[in-house]
Amino acid sequence: MALEVNDFNAIRISLASPEQIRSWSYGEVTKPETINYRTLKPEKDGLFCEKIFGPTKDFECYCGKYKRVRYKGIVCDKCGVEVTRAKVRRERMGHIELASPVAHIWFVKGTPSRIGLLLDISPRALERVLYFAQFIVTEVDEDVRKAALEQLQKEMDDAVTASEASNSERIAEIEKATSEAIDIVEGERKARLKAAVDSVKEEIKELKEKQEEALKRIEEIGPKKVPRKTGLDDDFILAKRGELLPKKAAEKIKKEVEKRIKALEASRPKRKQEAEASLSADIEKARGAALVEMEPLRRQVNEERDAVRAEFLERIEAIEDLKDPIRDDECTILPEASLHEMQDAYPGLIKAGMGAGAVVEILERVDLDPLALQLRVEIQEFSGQRRKKATKRLRVVEALRKSGNKPAWMVVGVLPVLPPDLRPMVQLDGGRFATSDLNDLYRRVINRNNRLKRLLELGAPEIIIRNEKRMLQEAVDSLIDNGRRGRAVSTAGNHKLKSLSDMLKGKQGRFRQNLLGKRVDYSGRSVIVVGPQLKLHQCGLPKKMALELFKPFVMHGLVARGLAHNIKSAKRFVERARPEVWDILDEVVKRRPVLLNRAPTLHRLGIQAFEPVLIDGSAIQIHPLVCTAFNADFDGDQMAVHVPLSRASVAEARQIMLSSKNLLYPSNGEPVVAPTLDIVLGCYFMTEEKAGARGAFKDGSPPSGVYSSFDEARMAYATGHLDLRAPIRARDPKTDGKLIDTTVGRIIFNEVVPEGIDYRNQTMDRKAIKELVAECTKMHESEVVADMVDRLKDVGFEYATKSGISISMNDLRLPEEKAQLLADADENIAEIDEQFDQGLITSDERYDQAINIWRKTTEAVQHVIQERLPEYGGVYTMAISGAKGNISQISQMAGMRGLMSDPSGRIIDLPIRSSFREGLTVLEYFISTHGARKGLADTALRTADSGYLTRRLIDVAQDVIIAEDECGTTAGIWVGEPLEKGLFESLSERLVGRHAAMDVADPKSGEVLVERNGEITEAAADKIMEAGLDKVYVRSALTCQTKRGLCALCYGRDLSKGRQVSDGQAVGIIAAQSIGEPGTQLTMRTFHTGG
Repeated sequence: MALEVNDFNAIRISLASPEQIRSWSYGEVTKPETINYRTLKPEKDGLFCEKIFGPTKDFECYCGKYKRVRYKGIVCDKCGVEVTRAKVRRERMGHIELASPVAHIWFVKGTPSRIGLLLDISPRALERVLYFAQFIVTEVDEDVRKAALEQLQKEMDDAVTASEASNSERIAEIEKATSEAIDIVEGERKARLKAAVDSVKEEIKELKEKQEEALKRIEEIGPKKVPRKTGLDDDFILAKRGELLPKKAAEKIKKEVEKRIKALEASRPKRKQEAEASLSADIEKARGAALVEMEPLRRQVNEERDAVRAEFLERIEAIEDLKDPIRDDECTILPEASLHEMQDAYPGLIKAGMGAGAVVEILERVDLDPLALQLRVEIQEFSGQRRKKATKRLRVVEALRKSGNKPAWMVVGVLPVLPPDLRPMVQLDGGRFATSDLNDLYRRVINRNNRLKRLLELGAPEIIIRNEKRMLQEAVDSLIDNGRRGRAVSTAGNHKLKSLSDMLKGKQGRFRQNLLGKRVDYSGRSVIVVGPQLKLHQCGLPKKMALELFKPFVMHGLVARGLAHNIKSAKRFVERARPEVWDILDEVVKRRPVLLNRAPTLHRLGIQAFEPVLIDGSAIQIHPLVCTAFNADFDGDQMAVHVPLSRASVAEARQIMLSSKNLLYPSNGEPVVAPTLDIVLGCYFMTEEKAGARGAFKDGSPPSGVYSSFDEARMAYATGHLDLRAPIRARDPKTDGKLIDTTVGRIIFNEVVPEGIDYRNQTMDRKAIKELVAECTKMHESEVVADMVDRLKDVGFEYATKSGISISMNDLRLPEEKAQLLADADENIAEIDEQFDQGLITSDERYDQAINIWRKTTEAVQHVIQERLPEYGGVYTMAISGAKGNISQISQMAGMRGLMSDPSGRIIDLPIRSSFREGLTVLEYFISTHGARKGLADTALRTADSGYLTRRLIDVAQDVIIAEDECGTTAGIWVGEPLEKGLFESLSERLVGRHAAMDVADPKSGEVLVERNGEITEAAADKIMEAGLDKVYVRSALTCQTKRGLCALCYGRDLSKGRQVSDGQAVGIIAAQSIGEPGTQLTMRTFHTGG
């Protein structure tokens, strides 16, 4: 199917299915060749193949068998090329069948990553999978998982049992040895208890034997002295050597023996107890020894059991952690080692893969309807991060559902090939070829694809195939969006290749360069010069230019008048510029306005319509008062001219875009045509009073300088009896002939002022003239205002010329006080330096104080100059009238330049003492160049940022248009006095043009000043201020209830027209331009300190 490219209402970018890509294609491109360099003909099956894309010459096949139109539509049987127009090479697409699917980089690397969101996988993990660093699980078999888990549980129990069995034998041996040792001790129990009892008997027996022996000795000694100590034993002695035995010695011994026998009899149970304790101690000792030996063994048993269990639990957990990407809505990423381990241990449990092939398997299984349902439930049930993520995912899912795109189409299996004439290859002079970057990118893809196919056929090792697939993915990535991931593919000369995305995006892309902005016919551009004789709605158009622009109309006029027989001869007429042509051009020009545009077009006043006036020369002339709107000056600026062709566009240009209809800024309602520069100077000069001038009013009898009418005063001026600026008295016809003090200049000036506006009896400086124009725009139609500013321009230029105001170097006198002021400053600086040298102040304090001293000195010099200003002649007049210049600039010219900034923006504490009048020293000049240089650099850099801001503002606000008159809301906002007066508009300025959201009443009298929904006019705002209200409840765009856009009442007044906004007005665009335009203007005139 051919792609119909010319008949469409709208354009929409969506995903293409592989079938759709194949249906667009006229054949598969299989070779990377482009053209044969010998024959310069396209190679067959290559990127320029005639069989696929169509013939290179109209109605001529590749081999030359069929030539000419009569064979149209025939497909050559020899070369297979269809005989048709060569133009089809701009429309016919081809395709490349990829050997392995490839992910579309827009959906992988975009922010957010669409594939990542859909599969709930982090972009980094997704990238690792797509570029063959890790595996992704594509499917988990639940039955195999269940069986595997049961088997693992059984294996774990068995392993635990086995590990316990190996150590239990040794424990049993120890326990046996212990019980034997205890048995031995138990066997000795009787004997040891008996021994304890027998020991008492033995001791009694021994005691009795001692008693007999002692009694026997007592008997033998009798009443004699004893030869040695005598008694029962050492503890019981009756008599020492040489002593006599006591009386009843035998009795005493018997008593002692009885006492001791009793004591022994009493100790029998205790001895038995001690024997028992000794037995127990021996048993405990045996048991303790066994425990010491068994404890490490038991610990070892437990450790081994835990280790076995942990190992198995880890394996169980690994299996439980495997998520099926669809069933569990979670992806599992595995390193290669883990995957092989898993597959070896549990065959058939999981399917896993790498690259886009694995991802497409998952995407094919994604069912969007249940997923959307599940995400909606998640959004309701959860909060915080989880909810945020679910919302993002739902957005992607819904987008895919509504557009009818399948998720799997985000992975490309078939790559479309752009028609060859959209990526041409041309021969250069030297026999070399210049080619579009796309051809290089396509060749990389085809080469890698063919290599991958060959490797797959050969059955190459997995690692080689993986690498080739990754390279194919990278080649397609750089074709679609070069440089989005990794390093950009570039040529030998380090030039980054331009990919398909680069063809579409940015200022030079297809959309902004060719679809939104095109080069237009019937347009021209030239340098602009000032046209002071023009009316506000006119522009001067060079005749040569106009003839070319209006050529078709002139040709039609020639044929209509019968001066030429047909268009061809009329064209010849025009090209030879015959005299008749100019008359017709004059007529044509009267009927048709032209549009003038100056780049950059920052707001809608950058394009305005004018009625052309034919002029000689080659420069376009424009009215001096429209320069402000275009931000134009005459230092070499150029402007473009466009001719509106259709009836509707001519009407629009005449009724809406004509410069005399655009007198107010759309952003703030101030006049955009207010006079400036020379015109202000002329008006100031003519309305100024000059005491003592020729013909001035003098009191006396009779008084001089009194006139009966304005006309009489003008006559006196014309005859040279009266100076233009001399104060006189004249009768004012507007006030029934009342005498007023005025000057002829003011009388002449007021002739310009339209009816209904009071006589302006004051010196008209820039501000006063602006106020006059503003008042006129409020009271009169735009035609009257345009006429007034035109006449203002004329008198302004006339009297600026007559004034003879000029500037001389000698006007800029140097103030004598300056030397003393500088000397004082030097003294103060020396003092600070001394304090610094003594260590009393820090370097920063010294710097701050120095800056302050020089700042005050500069201000003092400026003050002196301000007092002397009237001595400065023309410079003074220009500054005071608001025509050009200000006190700061005059101070730099005649006083001192003061402090400057260095490139980083820090103020240099060494000031420029000289003024421009004196001339700068080399060092002073060098210091002052910093600011100027930085200003230029900033202008270049910041203008782009500011323009981008305007683009973004327009992007968000472009849908806001006035959709209805009234949305019916009762809501509004409170508008009060600004916190800092002077910085912001006053309350009355903020209220004018808005509508009240509720009745506004005077708090004292209760009188309703503005009814609900009534417009707050200037008069109403004044009443509100008089009533002392400090805030008012007004309708606001913020509270408007209109579904799409705004309603007229909530928006309020159209500032560019001074009346209620009309339906369909694009107020969003106006708002965006009103912020962007001054922003860009500011960056384009960066003034730094002195820069």
